[in-house]
Amino acid sequence: MLSLRPLVRWEAAPDAEGVTQTTGRPTHPESTSAGPGPAVTGPGRRRIHRAWSVAAVTFVTIIGAAGFASLPGLLIEPLHGEFGWSRGTIGFAVSVNLALYGLTAPFAAALMDRFGIRKVVACALTVIAAGAGLTVFMTAAWQLVLCWGVLVGLGSGSMALAFAATVTNRWFSARRGLVTGILTAAGASGQLVFLPLLSWIVEHHDWRPAAVTVSVAALVVVPFVWLLLRDHPADVGLAPYGSDTPVPKPAPMPGAARRAVRALLDAVRTGPFWLLAGTFAICGATTNGLVKTHFVPAAHDHGMPMTAAAGLLAVIGVLDVVGTIASGWFTDRFEARRLLAVYYGLRGISLMFLPMLLAPSVHPPMVFFIVFYGLDWVATVPPTIALCREHYGEDSAIVFGWVLASHQVGAAVVAFLGGLARDAFGSYDVVWYASGALCAVAALMALVIRRRPRAAAGLPAAAEV
Repeated sequence: MLSLRPLVRWEAAPDAEGVTQTTGRPTHPESTSAGPGPAVTGPGRRRIHRAWSVAAVTFVTIIGAAGFASLPGLLIEPLHGEFGWSRGTIGFAVSVNLALYGLTAPFAAALMDRFGIRKVVACALTVIAAGAGLTVFMTAAWQLVLCWGVLVGLGSGSMALAFAATVTNRWFSARRGLVTGILTAAGASGQLVFLPLLSWIVEHHDWRPAAVTVSVAALVVVPFVWLLLRDHPADVGLAPYGSDTPVPKPAPMPGAARRAVRALLDAVRTGPFWLLAGTFAICGATTNGLVKTHFVPAAHDHGMPMTAAAGLLAVIGVLDVVGTIASGWFTDRFEARRLLAVYYGLRGISLMFLPMLLAPSVHPPMVFFIVFYGLDWVATVPPTIALCREHYGEDSAIVFGWVLASHQVGAAVVAFLGGLARDAFGSYDVVWYASGALCAVAALMALVIRRRPRAAAGLPAAAEV
């Protein structure tokens, strides 16, 4: 039977010995009056579980980090015009960024187990700021690959969706699908915040001030992460949200690289891993690699102003927030593999129609595409994480990191091939049609993923929401 847990808890008044009961663990007032532990708000006060504040910090962090993910599609035309670099060359730098974003994720998840979430995320943001800031001095294509491809790729990979999966696994035992959807939507929210601003800066003040804006945004988030983010519920004397039993903080696990590789070697022996990796590779190809990288220049080819095209991407970001949170809610209630099949099928249909909708101005059919596609943008993430959790247990965050690597490899391949196709054929039409067909393949692959019995997965008989 489904159980509904409140977001807040009613704190009992202190007993005669001055102990306040919180989630099954006694906490002395003097230990909670200062420092990182939960504050006692007095007798009879309602208090939100600390897991929600950690989720809020994670949400804002991902929003702040989303600026650098919004910029590559806006740089293709300015860099082509200033330096004469081909779209294929610029697309290669973007593909390196996307590939490293994915390949870094599983190692970052293991590093978070070794050194803690705060340290890894703070270092990642610093690397991103350095990479974005150094691009303003570049004069050759290899420098774009080094700064934007390697540095920003490594930094962003350490803050990938594996970060959200790690926070969710540690801090929540209930409503995991919903929280995953909310944290995934943070990237789209950041796109909403940064895309219109960055496109306006690029159009009116050149691309360099936009790169500096991204660098500053990443640096601003660093102290926010360091002061407010916590690694584990045990750090503040709490049980995870949805559980009455405190979970001891695990000891730091040495050999982060070995653990990441070992988790991969174990996962590749199972069929669900290859199906999840294959479907998520197509997900990356049809979102980050295709639309996020090439939608703006494709719309510009049809006479649409860059700011208008960037505005449409921002609307996709708005709708993605709704779609992803709804997907998390659905994942708590419906079979994840069937949700994936529906999402990929609908995405493929929408992409097949896009070449007929591109025009110099925004018209109602294009608005319908933006709404339809935006709701589906990364709705695939919550059910994919749920399937990883179902099949791989404690290693699910690391395994999802490897699945995410396939997502970014797919994105990298299409980011590069999309630029080559534009140079070779003079349009992106063949890329849109091919991507729609790939989505149909992904829908079929999702249906093939077998269900794992709950007893074998070590899951409770009924999901809590």
